[in-house]
Amino acid sequence: MDYAVIRTGGLQYRVAEGDRIRVPLLKSDVGNVFDVPEVLAVRSGGELTVGKPVVEGAKVSAEVLGHGRGRKVIVYKKKRRKGYEVTRGHRQDYTELVIMSIRP
Repeated sequence: MDYAVIRTGGLQYRVAEGDRIRVPLLKSDVGNVFDVPEVLAVRSGGELTVGKPVVEGAKVSAEVLGHGRGRKVIVYKKKRRKGYEVTRGHRQDYTELVIMSIRP
């Protein structure tokens, strides 16, 4: 199985053609096709190529399917016997991508 390891938004993802992934928000329009700039490793035809830090000439194309916000995460802080309590919520923005092609 051919796959690649890419980095975007400070996170690494192992992807194959046709995979749908959610990455931190990208400033790109829906329907846009672009090449992921950082390809860290590529496996093609049973051969693994690892970059130092990126694989030269490797390209992973992705299409933007949409943007959204993740589930709410509750952050709760308390200090005992001091009357201090804080509750906050956070929803992370994301961009959903589909991997179109991997070229080593």
